[in-house]
Amino acid sequence: MLKIGITGQHGFVGNHLYNTLGLFPNEFERIDFDKSFFGNQQQLDAFVKQCDVIVHLAAMNRHESQEVIYATNLDLVEKLVSSLERTQSKPQVLFSSSSQEERENLYGKSKKQGREIFINWAKKNDAKFTGLIIPNVFGPFGKPNYNSFIATFCYKLTHGEIPVIDADGEVKLIYVGELCQLIIEQIRSGSSEKELMIPPSSINKVSEVLAKLNHFKDSYFTKGEIPRLESTFDLNLFNTFRSYIDHKSHFPVKFVQHTDPRGAFVEVIRLGVGGQVSFSTTVPGITRGNHYHTRKIERFAVIKGKALIQLRKIGTDEVLDFYLDGNEPAYVDMPIWYTHNIKNIGEELLYTNFWINEFFDPNDTDTYFEQV
Repeated sequence: MLKIGITGQHGFVGNHLYNTLGLFPNEFERIDFDKSFFGNQQQLDAFVKQCDVIVHLAAMNRHESQEVIYATNLDLVEKLVSSLERTQSKPQVLFSSSSQEERENLYGKSKKQGREIFINWAKKNDAKFTGLIIPNVFGPFGKPNYNSFIATFCYKLTHGEIPVIDADGEVKLIYVGELCQLIIEQIRSGSSEKELMIPPSSINKVSEVLAKLNHFKDSYFTKGEIPRLESTFDLNLFNTFRSYIDHKSHFPVKFVQHTDPRGAFVEVIRLGVGGQVSFSTTVPGITRGNHYHTRKIERFAVIKGKALIQLRKIGTDEVLDFYLDGNEPAYVDMPIWYTHNIKNIGEELLYTNFWINEFFDPNDTDTYFEQV
C-alpha cells in the first residue's frame, strides 16, 4: 500500500485529491499534512519520512504583492527539498505547476523555478519527479475570487449578485475530478517526467461559460428544473454550480400541489436529461442511504409520510437536517461529495420518489458508503 502525503491538503485541489484517494482504501494510505509543518522542521521531517509519494500542491495563488507570491512559493519548495535531503528520503514527488509558467508574471516564474529546483533534487538523488503543467482548474467548493472565475461566477449567481466579465478570452479548463484521476494515474505508473503537460478537457470563452451558468440559475436554481446537459463539461459545470447553493436555506423545496374533489396532483420533476426514476416505501424507524456520489445528480421527493433527510459534506462534521412531510410534498437534491440518508420519522409508511441522472450500473455505481 502506497503512503501518500499532500502538501496543501486542505486547499481546493488538495482536498479533492485527498478525498479521491480515500475511494481506494486498499491501495493508498493518506498521510495527513498541515500547513504548520512548513514552520516546524521536526514535523515536516516526520511527514516526509512517512511518505512513498508526496504531491506538492501548497502554494500562494493570489496576494496584493506579486513579490510575496513569488517568495512564498519558492520558500515552500526549498523547505520541502531541504527536508527531503535532511532525511535522505526519496519518495516519488509530483509538483503542481501551471500553464502560467509561460507568462511574464511572478506567479508563473515561481512555479517554473520551483519545478527546476525539484528537477535538480531528483537528478542529484536519483529520485522520481514529475512536474505537472496544469491548465485552469474548476470544480465544487473552490473559493470565489481566488481559485477560478467559475467559482466567482457560481457564488455570485447563487447569492444574489451579478457576475462581471473582465476579459472575454478563451480559457483552457480541466475539472478538478479529472485532474485528480490524472494525478492518481501518474502515481500508479511510478514514472518520472520533468514536464508533463496536462491537457485541458475543454476550451471555452468566458462569456460562453457565464451563459451556461445563467441558464443553470434560471432553470434549476429558480425553477427547480434539471437543465439539458449535452457534454461531460456541462455535467461537471452543473455540479460545480450546485455546490455553491446554500443548501440550508434553499432546501427543502415545496412542490406546487394541485387539488380538486378527485384528490391531488404534483409535478415531481422537469428534465432536460434522462436518467432513472424509482420509488420506495420505508417502514417507520428505518433509515436508507448513508452513501455519497462523486458525479451523480439525485433528487429525493417525499410524497407521503414524514421523513428526515440528512446531508454531511465528506471531511466535515456539520450535519444538515431537512424535515419533509407528504402533506406538503417537497424535495431535496443531493450535492456531490455529501453523504446522505433518509429516515422514516412518522408512524406510517414513507413513500419517496427518487430520480437520478444515469442508469444504475453495478460495475460503476459511483456510490460510496459512509455514515452521515
